[in-house]
Amino acid sequence: MAVSLPQFRPLPSALLLISPFFLWGTAMVAMKGVIPDTEPFFLAGMRLLPAGVLVLLAARVMGRSQPKTWQGWAWISLFALVDGALFQGFLAQGLVRTGAGLGSVMIDSQPLAVALMARWLFAEQVGPVGWLGLAFGLAGISLLGLPDAWILGLFQGQLVWQDLPADALSLVRLLFNQGEWLMLLAALSMAVGTVLIPYVARHVDPVVATGWHMILGGVPLFVLSACYETTPWAGIHLSGWGAIAYSTILGSAVAYGVFFYLAAQGNLTSLSALTFLTPVFALLFGSLFLSESLSPLQWLGVSLTLVSIYLINQRAALVDFLKRRWRSLFPPSLESEGDGSA
Repeated sequence: MAVSLPQFRPLPSALLLISPFFLWGTAMVAMKGVIPDTEPFFLAGMRLLPAGVLVLLAARVMGRSQPKTWQGWAWISLFALVDGALFQGFLAQGLVRTGAGLGSVMIDSQPLAVALMARWLFAEQVGPVGWLGLAFGLAGISLLGLPDAWILGLFQGQLVWQDLPADALSLVRLLFNQGEWLMLLAALSMAVGTVLIPYVARHVDPVVATGWHMILGGVPLFVLSACYETTPWAGIHLSGWGAIAYSTILGSAVAYGVFFYLAAQGNLTSLSALTFLTPVFALLFGSLFLSESLSPLQWLGVSLTLVSIYLINQRAALVDFLKRRWRSLFPPSLESEGDGSA
């Protein structure tokens, strides 16, 4: 029997539906705001480990079972490495070098990678609309990730190879110093984590796996912080701790909790359609509170990426709509009459 959401009034129901994306987007802004007062690995660990404890406490209250097999722990460990340590580590390091809004756009480009991996691993159909979305995404990420001077020079026919770094290592360093490429690696880590979820869920309750992957993923981040960062908590003021608490409690534990609750109610289509709201909220609040601004080329890249995310997430619904629209314009009866008269 299909399960539906409780009968909220329209406004509370809509607010509940968009709340995970609002919390994720604003958590990016909160993390960016406190980055100057702390260090990235410490901040990434604080985003994960305490949130994982809260998720496990909630799972215990709900009576969800803990992992019981070594296969379950193995999948959780892999999930923790990829979707926990690598994702949050790249994200925090990327935030040092880029804005919260732009970083969120790069992070939420991960449906593009998920679509390609799902096509390869699960033989999921991408379809014409999906491939169009991937093309938009590639163009958008290129506009976001490459220096404006390179793009303008290329279109004006003035980009000469002598202007580029002489060796590949220097080129990689130049790109990664911008931060957008670290965000792209974070997006790829998140995409791999998303693909891993079906395998994890075969052995472990998904909510419990989420809690443990946050805890296990946070441990190596704190180890890296202890090795390479000196007293990263010393410069954090009260407002900074408030921002960390917001990112940890609301941006991680509550956001994931609401997301899983809605997903369990059969609202996956609605949730996937709202993915693009995360960078929108991050761009809006980053502009309001951090005075972040983008170049015209980056705004074009943002627009193309958001269109791409929508096309990828809604490709099935869009194809169905186009088919119904075609049938309404050209009913089968008219087509058959035309064939007979010919």
